[in-house]
Amino acid sequence: MEIKRLTDQLSVGEQIVANDISEIRDKGFRSIVCNRPDGEGGDQPTFQELARTAEHLGLEMRYLPIVGGRVGDSDAVEFGAVMEQLPKPVFAYCRTGTRSTTLWSLSEAGKRPLPEIVGAAKAAGYDMTGVVRRIANGGITPTDAPDGSYDLVIVGAGAGGVSVAASLKRRMPDLEIAIIDPADAHYYQPGWTMVGGGIFEAEETVRTMGSLIPEGVHWIKAAVAAFEPDKDVVILDGCRVVKYKRLVVTPGLKLDWARVEGLVETLGRNGVTSNYRYDLAPYTWKLVSGLRSGRAVFTQPPMPIKCAGAPQKAMYLSADHWTHKGVIGDIDIQFHNAGGVLFGVKDYVPALEKYVQKYGIGLNFFHNLVAVDGYSKKAWFEVTKPEQTVERVEVEFDMMHVTPPQAAPDFIAVSPLADAAGWVDVDQATLRHMKYENIWSLGDVMNAPNAKTAAAARKQAPVVAENVVADIHGRSPKAQYDGYGSCPLTVERGKIVLAEFGYGGTLQPSFPTWLIDGTKPSRAAWLLKEKILPPIYWRAMLKGREWLAGPEALSRR
Repeated sequence: MEIKRLTDQLSVGEQIVANDISEIRDKGFRSIVCNRPDGEGGDQPTFQELARTAEHLGLEMRYLPIVGGRVGDSDAVEFGAVMEQLPKPVFAYCRTGTRSTTLWSLSEAGKRPLPEIVGAAKAAGYDMTGVVRRIANGGITPTDAPDGSYDLVIVGAGAGGVSVAASLKRRMPDLEIAIIDPADAHYYQPGWTMVGGGIFEAEETVRTMGSLIPEGVHWIKAAVAAFEPDKDVVILDGCRVVKYKRLVVTPGLKLDWARVEGLVETLGRNGVTSNYRYDLAPYTWKLVSGLRSGRAVFTQPPMPIKCAGAPQKAMYLSADHWTHKGVIGDIDIQFHNAGGVLFGVKDYVPALEKYVQKYGIGLNFFHNLVAVDGYSKKAWFEVTKPEQTVERVEVEFDMMHVTPPQAAPDFIAVSPLADAAGWVDVDQATLRHMKYENIWSLGDVMNAPNAKTAAAARKQAPVVAENVVADIHGRSPKAQYDGYGSCPLTVERGKIVLAEFGYGGTLQPSFPTWLIDGTKPSRAAWLLKEKILPPIYWRAMLKGREWLAGPEALSRR
């Protein structure tokens, strides 16, 4: 007998027999719910047979039979009531556990976030996508009429979403496009490194969302709850239904602060900061400019993360400031990286190593941050070196810059669009979904093996736009993405190592080496980062102007 946990209070499984009940009791369960009608299977024991054994062993047992494939709204309400009444924890069963899981999912609608419900079911081995619209509708069967229908729907109005909408409007002005995003503000996230280094003001990195949605594009200010790709619809919170002919998915990724114990409680105080949040980047600069001695710890979690160079950028800019203030000798700088290398593309490592030596930075590889106590100024790392036993080490700090663990958003990870790791599953060249031919994805949320940077989205948007237009006209994909990403590594104020590379770490410089040699620190690259890239972002990329980002023709494979 296999018992599958949904919550601390409820587990589910397949049909049981009398001999299983003692095992259920021994595992700590206090109640059993039968969701399978008597007589459904030839060798199935009756409820009364099992109930007698359960009573003898001191367990409560309830009969709530559901015909396969016919879980009604009232059934879910009754299941919820039974769960309220029974001693916990409860084991519920049917033929396979699916009906029991469906009843729980519908009964929890409105009490838990939809992705949490679907995710718990998925982790137990049950697919709830068939009832996701009912869960989104509070557990009640909704009408099938869509609340809106568009030629193209874009999920996410970040760099990727706004850019691809603008690029498509330039190609096909009459295309009916809707962007779904609940946010009021749009951020230029690459600027937060500069905010944390005292170069930009935070206000320079934000615009109102409404000011950036391209003209003629409908903005649906709502959160996505789920996808039904077989029906070409997106389900919004509140169970509003948006129908599409084609879909582009680009909501970014989730910063999973809560995965580090104690981190949420101490962020923005006690010397703990991060340039990965708009409101915290100014605190980074406050800490850096105020530190005169002690230990400064910079962390990097396991990949994938948004802009793999960002943890180091914060560290180098901080060290440069302390150098100019003459206090670098009194500050112990430590870099704790869950990975085993300084940077993933080896051509840029020598230049970075020189700055590590210049600033006296201690490198701690295979160190993953797992807990923080800001009040006591202590952090704990799991050290996972190859072929060695995992250790847990304690590190004291005076200042700590944290890069949070990152993952696909919950509503993506539990959807039919996701691969096994939770990312949107695409062809890495065309960015078209591997299963659903009218769906594309770009930006941080998709699973192509490229760096997750704004520069990557700038190259991806025209590729998606070109291939969507080709599909509308009944043609095969025309454009391909070569994995381009750019990471301007701010190694000191006034100099940058401009890392530009594609799939497999292949170098892809945008400029001749006499102007910018990306493998060496450069003032020209700093000028690009500080003065040129922000207006390119706001006035070109988000407006569909594809400067140095025109789509490359697809090579036939």
